Amino acid sequence: MMNDRSAEAIRSVVIVGGGTAGWMTAAALAHAMPRGLSITLVESDAIGTVGVGEATIPPIRLFNQTLGIDEAEFLRETRGSFKLGIEFVDWGRKGHRYFHPFGTHGKSFDLVAVHQHWLAAGGPDSGIAFDDLSMAWGAGQRGRFAQPMADPRSVASTFDYAYHFDAGLYARFLRRYAEARGVVRVEGKISGHALEGARGHVASVTLDDGRVLAGDLFVDCSGFRGLLIEEALGTGYEDWTHWLPCDRAVAAPCETGGDGLTPYTRSTAREAGWQWRIPLQHRTGNGYVYCSRHISDDQAAATLMANLDGKALGDPRFLRFTTGRRKLMWNRNVVAIGLSSGFMEPLESTSIHLIQAGIAKLLAYFPTQAFAPAAIEEYNRVAITEYERIRDFLILHYKLTERTDAPLWRECAGMPIPDTLAMKIAHFRESGRLVARDMDLFGPASWAAVHLGQFNMPEGLDPLLAYADPAQSRGFVGKLASAIGQMAESMPSHEQWLKKIGATA
Repeated sequence: MMNDRSAEAIRSVVIVGGGTAGWMTAAALAHAMPRGLSITLVESDAIGTVGVGEATIPPIRLFNQTLGIDEAEFLRETRGSFKLGIEFVDWGRKGHRYFHPFGTHGKSFDLVAVHQHWLAAGGPDSGIAFDDLSMAWGAGQRGRFAQPMADPRSVASTFDYAYHFDAGLYARFLRRYAEARGVVRVEGKISGHALEGARGHVASVTLDDGRVLAGDLFVDCSGFRGLLIEEALGTGYEDWTHWLPCDRAVAAPCETGGDGLTPYTRSTAREAGWQWRIPLQHRTGNGYVYCSRHISDDQAAATLMANLDGKALGDPRFLRFTTGRRKLMWNRNVVAIGLSSGFMEPLESTSIHLIQAGIAKLLAYFPTQAFAPAAIEEYNRVAITEYERIRDFLILHYKLTERTDAPLWRECAGMPIPDTLAMKIAHFRESGRLVARDMDLFGPASWAAVHLGQFNMPEGLDPLLAYADPAQSRGFVGKLASAIGQMAESMPSHEQWLKKIGATA
């Protein structure tokens, strides 16, 4: 017979900080534990939030679906749009672009990966671009969108999608969701904290007006500052700027222009970093992520403002950061979620995913009053591994550049890299083999897109191709590209689909 552990249950959670991280956490906890848990979120309207997380990756759909959120309502409320992947401009070489798709490059008809058949067919000399073997790019380059088909025999089943949305509006949307389920919001700034004498746990936080908020479990969503995880507990931080050198960003929205409401994000490499373009229904989000050793803030702002699609809708906003992670994401009775746990530049739109992943792990290892060390250790092991896997994928973009026109790119091409990444690059360079590791967020199609998009061309092919007819590879690649093109042409435009499902504001 199982022991009744209700007496040991966590009864109160205090979430320190709002924004996307705070309200995603509050909404998820309120949904998962509808009774018996007091959830308080403290935030101040006087403290701004970081608004760089407007582009996402496909797992965000699972988060919304788990909460029972209707897709059309969500898109209306956040002025959102669909995202099929990321277009990278000038990364491998100036004047060149490639696409990182959500989903796969077609579907293999045998045991050999599609990118291997493309290479066997002649690769860049085949007359077919590797991107054209992706249904996501087939639709994206034409400005088309529709839901993936359920029939696995159709090429229209081989892509996935995520969203672009206004992160501030998403936080408001989730606030309404959470408050309707009993979450209590407290307005105020935190001025201090108190620790328990025995275990050193955080016992309470004090607001600047003297109010004291006690809790069993604290979730730190206070951003880079890390009010509890760092200032209260001194957890420590692991700096990764020797691999990911960008340490600042400047952002500014603008009117929709240029290519319009594209169903994909664009990342354009600049002299000292890269610029994002995120199309929403009511505006386009833009930002320049840069290395302050190679460009001044004023120069970065001028570069950004000179490369907007339309009229600026606000002054440039600056952000400073140190890429890396806390040495522990869960320390004692404090769990850091969002920017308080670490920062990965938004090159592959992982910021909101890392919030979601932190919440999922918190629910999977939700503690009792005992705060079992084994659960906390496992949470940290998984969280750190996830961060390191994403880190390696981001470094890949910088390491594989062939650009020599600016100091940043020369430095990145020549920098030492983690052994875990060097191994993957070597395997692909030898035979186009994609080596997966436990908890890789980005799958084989993602790695193939960046390897080939940035000219890490294999010296050999999959040994299985030695036993196949090259003509078969050429025929397969040609038919796949043709089928994708025909299917994409039959899709509605991105704007038409948003209107069709009632997602426009």
